[in-house]
Amino acid sequence: MALYRDQAIVLRTHKLGEADRIVTMLSRRHGKIRGVAKGVRRTKSRFGARLEPFMVVDVQLYQGRSLDTVTQVETLGAYAETIMRDYDAYTAASAMVETADQLTTEGEANPQQFLLLAGALRSLANGEHDHGLLLDAYLLRAVATAGWEPSFDGCARCGAEGPHRGFNLAAGGAVCRECRPPGSAAPSPQTMELLAALLHGDWRRADASEVRHRREGAGLVAAFVQWHLERGVRSLRLVQRA
Repeated sequence: MALYRDQAIVLRTHKLGEADRIVTMLSRRHGKIRGVAKGVRRTKSRFGARLEPFMVVDVQLYQGRSLDTVTQVETLGAYAETIMRDYDAYTAASAMVETADQLTTEGEANPQQFLLLAGALRSLANGEHDHGLLLDAYLLRAVATAGWEPSFDGCARCGAEGPHRGFNLAAGGAVCRECRPPGSAAPSPQTMELLAALLHGDWRRADASEVRHRREGAGLVAAFVQWHLERGVRSLRLVQRA
């Protein structure tokens, strides 16, 4: 039975028996992993609180046939308590980890997704920006890292320089008049600028954006992410926008 250690983010947990818990984590070098944490639901557990969703940990596991076994846990980023005290932060974080869960697979290393999620949860816990902006920035970067980077300036089909008023999910973002398919959205130029700022980390521009453009942008982001995931992100329905 092989022993291994890695940095990981707790995505979700499930009860197992009377005292154990199955923990799904996104690790830095081993991709998504599932491990059994024995006895963590007992009040005297040594590391039960360290294996809550949104925690970033250094974890050691024994490799098993179907599930690995958690043997040691050290906290690297204690974000769970702070996030769970704030409903807005909690719903945003829930949408983040649910998206990360859908974008990654077991046994396939994805350090970029790990670092992206860890940074987003840290910023959310520290209250660095509006929770909705942090969520949309994370979602855009997560799908871009997965290979579906949206365009908010040049035409996603022909490459014609923008800005363009059309936005189409299937086309990959902004579309010019000639390439614009029927049913495309027509967001405001300021909304497209905001989404471009979130994708590229221009927080000065993003923080100065108006609420109406944030709301319009959030709808486009949610639609774009779920289109490419080919399934819904249930936690997004709980996120409250300003």
